[in-house]
Amino acid sequence: MAAVAHLRELPRHFSRSGPQHPVLIIPAIDLKDGHCVRLQQGRMDSATVFSDDPVAMARHWSAAGARRLHIVDLNGAVAGRPRNEKVIREMIKAIGEQTPIQIGGGIRDLDTIESYLDAGVSYVVIGTAAVKNPGFLSDACYAFPGHIIAGLDAKEGKVAVEGWSKMTGHDVVDLAKKFEDYGLEALVYTDIGRDGMMGGVNIEATLKLAQAIRTPIIASGGLNNLKDVQTICAKLVPEGVIGAIAGRALYEGAIDFKKAQAAADKATEKPAAVVPPKPPAKAV
Repeated sequence: MAAVAHLRELPRHFSRSGPQHPVLIIPAIDLKDGHCVRLQQGRMDSATVFSDDPVAMARHWSAAGARRLHIVDLNGAVAGRPRNEKVIREMIKAIGEQTPIQIGGGIRDLDTIESYLDAGVSYVVIGTAAVKNPGFLSDACYAFPGHIIAGLDAKEGKVAVEGWSKMTGHDVVDLAKKFEDYGLEALVYTDIGRDGMMGGVNIEATLKLAQAIRTPIIASGGLNNLKDVQTICAKLVPEGVIGAIAGRALYEGAIDFKKAQAAADKATEKPAAVVPPKPPAKAV
């Protein structure tokens, strides 16, 4: 939280060389019909089931040292209201006190936000509702300061809604600029074309967005290996990216979570302070 609050105070296009703030590698748990799945490019008919026990999966990532977990109710995103709430509450009960949780999918009203926060969720991600009704996002930021993250899902620079099933004509950078005036905690930017494809993060598009706004960004879509982690730390973190969400690559073993977080920590760690040598004592 301190890192995020600090970044809010940085001027636009702020860049710095040298040590950066800690970077979060955030495991994703996408829920469909009570199962832990991953989609390819957001297509519900492309779901691959990785676990029938999302609660056990949440415990697994928490035990592995995850500093945050990203949960998405895929059915809720399409339906417009929570659909996997029972299992989500079980996940919160299992790890909520140890690992901060951010959750999205089907969040369209303040009552749903309040319900999740009361249950122990740390951050709520608002996607479709933010695009269709920016006033709702503004109200949410006012009612629950420090807990609201906007989710912008885009393909070739244009925003998608309703579980990525519908494309809009909205430019992702223009919307992000509008949203940041509301006082967001952060913004999750997902490149739909890369999500679930393990083809690498869209560095160019994410960099363009990061340079256009002051709001801290969490990158999503395409994270595939340790080189991706190092590239994010080298090119995106100086511009305000505070984390990256990892999904299919973790579940298929292409990337090891502990090694990925360790690589991010190493890339952004502060070097040991250099103490100048003391001048030689003067002869008496």
